[in-house]
Order: sequence, then structure tokens, then C-alpha cells
Amino acid sequence: MVQCPDRIIASMDTGVDDALALAYLLGSTDECELGGVIASYGNVDANTAYANTCAVLDLFGRADIPVFLGAEHPSWADAFIPDAGCAQFHGDDGLGNTRLAGSGALADGAGVPGDDMSVDVPDEVVSVGGYLAGDVHAHPALGACSRVNRSQSVDHPQSAMPTALASGGKRRCSVDAADGIEYLIEQVREFGRDVTVLATGPLTDVDAAITRAPDIASKLRLVMMGGTLTQPGNCWDAVAETNIIQDPEAANRVFHSGADITMVGLDVTHQCLLPQSAADRWRATGTKRGRFLADLADFSIKANLEADPALFSGGMPLHDPLAAAVALDSSLVDCFDLALRAETNTGDFNGVRGRTTGDPVGLVNHSMPHVHVALGVDSGRFLDEFVERMAEVCR
Repeated sequence: MVQCPDRIIASMDTGVDDALALAYLLGSTDECELGGVIASYGNVDANTAYANTCAVLDLFGRADIPVFLGAEHPSWADAFIPDAGCAQFHGDDGLGNTRLAGSGALADGAGVPGDDMSVDVPDEVVSVGGYLAGDVHAHPALGACSRVNRSQSVDHPQSAMPTALASGGKRRCSVDAADGIEYLIEQVREFGRDVTVLATGPLTDVDAAITRAPDIASKLRLVMMGGTLTQPGNCWDAVAETNIIQDPEAANRVFHSGADITMVGLDVTHQCLLPQSAADRWRATGTKRGRFLADLADFSIKANLEADPALFSGGMPLHDPLAAAVALDSSLVDCFDLALRAETNTGDFNGVRGRTTGDPVGLVNHSMPHVHVALGVDSGRFLDEFVERMAEVCR
């Protein structure tokens, strides 16, 4: 009997490691069928994520895979501004300044905290990379304030017009299915846990789907990149992890929803470092795809090394690619199951906003939903498979 490949639906804030994860999935056709990608805010604004996703799919000859627009801002805010820290690790275009999708969303020099925090969005709550505008940790990427994303009805973001395809084909954009949240709901209702939702950005899309259609929670299998249980965070205050700080309220609701959730966080992704030799191997293929993947890796290796020479001397952490690999092969990680929560407030008896911890209520109420938290990883096997598969997809 021939086993059908796993079906994957991805929710991505397409930056450097999201793009690597996407390429990995495209090179895993024997193991998975990528049904569609929902582009959301996070590393970049949602329109840029949409454009980046389309550009990567086009580069790898998969214009047939539909791309949908997801959340444009967190559930707790009315607007979103990309963060300088994300620009530092992903480039001002989100793809390591490769300009694959065009000129990029932000002005050159993004990644330097902006001095002007004024945003012409009266009476609206604005998130700057997960922090309220005006917070000491709110550092907008240079030029980002002029591109505030507001809640609006969008069929096709202007920045996501079809790009030139390497294959000479034409991207098919679906006007009727532009709502990524509705697409996620339809997929879970149709396939149940035979489809895996892979979230490599904030959990706003998943939370919105469960809020709109509570019946899908018990049918939902989610593999998410985000959070940290035993390690410091990677945000400005070194407490929260980036994807969680963007929308802690959404993350907390998803953790308590009863969905089957595997959390692939910094506890394991920081053990999976991509070395420079891998980028050199991809570049040596001499193909446009190989050069693109190598450029992404080069950019991220340099940015991470500059940020923390001790932690990242071995290369760039493969956050999103590891989550993608776990979605296909859960044996790559060892998990600890516990009731989990995301802190939504900072202060006495609250903890720190964005931090993922065990939910103490779960100690006395054993019926609370539990999350599979990855704490161990077969990093050697994953890295070998990842580097080899990416070398194959470069050709």
C-alpha cells in the first residue's frame, strides 16, 4: 500500500528562515503536499510576507500553490509596525536584502531603531514588533512608520502582484479565497488531523480561525515555531520569544484550545545551527536557487554571529526549518507534555508579558489541555537531512 504524503498548510511571516522552511517543504514532495500558504505579519508586514511567499514559490517553480493573506496585525492591536530587531535578522525586505520580491517594504538601513515614533493613526492601538508604541522596547524598523498596516479588506496587496517566474508561467491568485483564515478553517474541517497546520510566525491566524470556528479546535494538529521554556527569550528584554511577544493573547488562547500542539521553541532551535559550509555548498551549485538560499544563509549567519558570538559561533539557528521538519517527522524531537500558558501581563503576580511557562492550574486540574513542548532534538540527523535536501532543491 502506497502511503499518501502528509498535507501541510503553512502560516508564515515570510522572512529568512521562513523562506528556508518553505524551500525545504518544496523539496520534500515525497513526504508532504503543501496545500497552501497563509502570509501574515511578524518579521515583516503582511503585504511584504505575501510578496515574499509568492516570490519564493515562483523561484522554485511552484506557482500552483495558492497564497492567502492572513492577519495584518495582532489580535490586541489595530495596526502593526515591523520591528528593528526583525529587520536586523531578516533584512529590510525580509529576505536578507536579496530583493527577490522587488524593492522591499522598508527603506534601506532598516534594522536601526527609529527616533520618530509618531504614527498618523489617531485613536488606534499600534504594535511595534509586539510592543505598544511608546514602550521602552518598541523600536520600529527605519522607514516602517510610514507603512502602518491597518485592518482593511484586501484582495491582492499591491506589493504582491505576480512576479516574473523562472518557469515562464503565471501565478494564479484566487480572489474568492483571499481570506487565509477561512481557508485554514476549511482545510481543518475537510481533513481534520490529516492536515498539519505549520505556524512559523505569530499565532494570530490560528487563533482567529479557532475563534471564528470553535469546532475545529479538537480536529486541529498544529506544529508551531515559537516560545521557550528553559532558555532566555530572543526579544529586546531577553525574556519572551519573538513569535509569542507579537500576540501573547492569541498564543494563550491557542494553548488552551484543546488542539494537538507541538511547540518547537528556542530550547531546540538553538541547538540546530547551520554552518557556513552548507551555504557554500548551495552556492556551488551555480543555480539561481542555490545562490538565493546561500545568500539567505550568509545574511543570517553574519547577523546572528554579530548579535551573540558565543551562542551562534557555529552558524544560524534553523528556527522555522526545524519546525517544518518536525511537522513531517515528529521523531526528530523529544517532547515534554504540560499545560502551557503565555503570559499576557507584566508585573507582580503576573510574570513577564510574552513568556511561555507552565500553567499552574494544570498542576491541580489534570484535564487541562497539554502542549507537546520540544526539549530534546536529534540535531545531527536533522542538519544532515536539511543540508542534503536543500542541496537537491537547488538544482
